[in-house]
Amino acid sequence: MAEQAAQLAHQRRALILDAVRREGAVRVADLVGQLGVSDMTVRRDLDVLARQGLVEKVHGGAVAPAGASGHEPGFEAKSDLEGEAKAAIAETAATLVEPGSVVAVSGGTTAHAVAARLLGVPRLTIVTNSLPVAELVWADGRSRGDAPTLLLTGGSPTPSAALVGPLADLAIGSLHVDLLFLGAHGVAQGAGLTTPNLMEAQTNRALVASARRVAVVADHSKWGVVGLSGFAALHQADWFVTDAGLPTAARAALAEEVGELLVAGGERR
Repeated sequence: MAEQAAQLAHQRRALILDAVRREGAVRVADLVGQLGVSDMTVRRDLDVLARQGLVEKVHGGAVAPAGASGHEPGFEAKSDLEGEAKAAIAETAATLVEPGSVVAVSGGTTAHAVAARLLGVPRLTIVTNSLPVAELVWADGRSRGDAPTLLLTGGSPTPSAALVGPLADLAIGSLHVDLLFLGAHGVAQGAGLTTPNLMEAQTNRALVASARRVAVVADHSKWGVVGLSGFAALHQADWFVTDAGLPTAARAALAEEVGELLVAGGERR
């Protein structure tokens, strides 16, 4: 029961955050009706999101955080959001990997979900600048002998636990990988893929330059979000893997620019 209640809370908070991103603000009274829960429950959810830096509470509701284009939530805060969508994306994205290949995995919770799906692929080498991904692969390698080979880039950690900076860029620049799984803070027409962190943007550019193929992995809530710094154009994605929550208009816009749009559990365009 406790586990089910926690899952429902995560789902509610994801819906609230979606509404804040779309509208810029939400009212407690409106959320009570939309979510079918009490005023107190909504206020508790807003308290949790505010502590994570994802919203700012105001009288009667909440708004997007000030300077949102430069705000970078931590890995744990983001890992609670859109869990089902990320799992579906990861399952679809993992089908792109061939045994024996060299795969790079960027920072971010969706990329981390993909990495978890790759652990059983034979003879894989995983290059990553993500501390959580490295921990995942390392722990798997200690438990069995045929786990993927791990290469960690080094660098300085961001709030989202990605290693960035000159050391990471230098290491990545010396590598050639078959496929990169690339997460993003935001995705938008014109702006492309963006992040609030300037150093992470540069390191992501190095990852893109090192890869023969690029698969962007981003759930529907990332669409229309623009961070401070861009690091890749949409046309640089050979695949864009997302979930069924992405609106029809966004799918059409992406399909015109990316190599192939993959909707988890749905279409290929």
